[in-house]
Order: sequence, then C-alpha cells, then structure tokens
Amino acid sequence: MAMLATAGLALAQNSAEQVNEDRPYTLRLSVHDVNVAFHVTDHRGYPSVNLTKADFSLDDNGRVQKILDFQSYHDLPIRAGFLVDASFSMGKDMAADEQIAELYARRLLRKGFDRAFVMGFGTQAVVTQDWTDNPDAIKTGLQEIPAEYYGTSGTALFDNLYRACHARWTSDRTDVTGNFILLFSDGVDNFSHARLSDAVNECQKSRTAIYIFSNQWNVRGTSYGSTTLKKLTAQTGGRLFLDPKGSEVEKDVAMIDSDRRNQYLIDFSPSNLKIDGSFHHLTLRCKVRGTSILFRTGYYAVQ
Repeated sequence: MAMLATAGLALAQNSAEQVNEDRPYTLRLSVHDVNVAFHVTDHRGYPSVNLTKADFSLDDNGRVQKILDFQSYHDLPIRAGFLVDASFSMGKDMAADEQIAELYARRLLRKGFDRAFVMGFGTQAVVTQDWTDNPDAIKTGLQEIPAEYYGTSGTALFDNLYRACHARWTSDRTDVTGNFILLFSDGVDNFSHARLSDAVNECQKSRTAIYIFSNQWNVRGTSYGSTTLKKLTAQTGGRLFLDPKGSEVEKDVAMIDSDRRNQYLIDFSPSNLKIDGSFHHLTLRCKVRGTSILFRTGYYAVQ
C-alpha cells in the first residue's frame, strides 16, 4: 500500500462545497476484468485532480497491463461501516473507539448525501444502527454495543468482515460511492470459518477499503494481530493508525474522508490469468512528479 506524503489535511477541506445529490456516479463493469480504485495526492498532500489514463502504468505480478477504462471521481458520497470488536480483549478500548467513530460521523458525514451503519461483533455480530445520515443515531448505535456480548469467548473477525461487505454493500451494483469500513480491532481471530483472503476478496468486490484504529500493544511489531491488520488494510487500499492522540485523530479521520471521496478507477483484463486462488501483486505508478498513490496491493484470483 502506497502512503500519502502528509497527514496535514484540515477537517474543513471536504466540507460541502458543491453537494449535488443528482450527480451520477456509475461504473462500467466487465465480466473478466479487475477494477482498482485509488487515491492520488500532490506534494502537499492534497487530492490530485485532472489526471488522465496516460499518467499511469500498472503491473500485475510484474507484467505490464493495458488499462482498458479510466474514470475520475471527486466529492463522492460516503458509505461507511463502523465495526467495533466487542470481544473481551478489546473491552478497555471501546469507549475511545466509539469516540473516534462518532468524530467522523459528527464532523464529516453529510446529511442527505452520505450514509453509515454501526455493527458490533465478537463471535457473532449485531447491527445496532442501520444505514443513516444522522450522527445522533450513529452515536446511539455505538453506545448500544455492549462489551463481551456477542457470543462466547472468542472473535470471528474474518467472518464478520465478510458478512459486512457481503450484506451491507451490494457487490454487483454499478453506483460508485466512497465505501469504507472503520474497524476497531486487535487483529485476533480465533473463531472464523472464513479466511483472511475470503474477507479481503468480498471487500474488494464491493470496492470497500478497511481503515483500522488500534491501541493494542500486540499490534506493534510482527505479532499475529499486527500481520493480520496490516494485510487487511494493504490488500483493500486502506490504512492502519496506531495509537493516535488528540489532534492526530482529527487528521486521520480527515485523511480517510479525503481518500474515499476523491478516487480514480481503472479497469484491466489480467493477461494469462489462472483462477487458482493465488494472490496477484499490483504495482501502480503515476508519472506526474511529486504525487503519491494509495491503492490496494493486489487481488485474489478467484471467481
């Protein structure tokens, strides 16, 4: 996953400048093609606009690919899921996690334009607030997630990520929206039937990036939880924020908002693709100097 050059984006940057609810956002889908959404910034960290297909090159497992379709979208409507791990290991962080989710809903979710839902999970999951544009309803949904409630001791992280992306977003819809999951987790999964690759593949189908805030000590370094969270964010085109404090949190949520509202989408047909379940590594480059790209690091070759 490529990272932005700076986190210094103001919360006001993505305020409702020209909100047009009738503006069409559509994507042309092809049966055997792969779609990749990505975000580009200039040297100051602001979204780069007016780029063209000629400004990019794409490799799939080291092989140069022909970009078939190229679309540019700016000021996209947001579709967000706030997923809170309510298992025993995350209990002490739940209050702080809820404050971060509420901050995004209160400051950046636009009424009549954006929508979000709230889901708490352990071994099972419950949606405590369905899709809404109301920050107060989101706050109530967050508060209604009781710690250590969802099932027996354990965490089914992959099952519930898969369930969220499969059930909350329709994978075959052609509307283009800024989709993301704001996940609060330590990366531990000891209960899922789904694999990490299953969860990632389902999120990719719905063009949903995973962003993660974590204050857990075991997420640092090369622990199992750390590796899991890094893969989830990198392979979906999101970010991992470790133990942010004060104004850092505001900058982080502003960065998420900018990432998802301002996107480019490319479409390519992989050469010599075999449907064998293997992970294909993508390399996306921008020829314009001073730019940085945030994109998913690859995809799984599955039907």
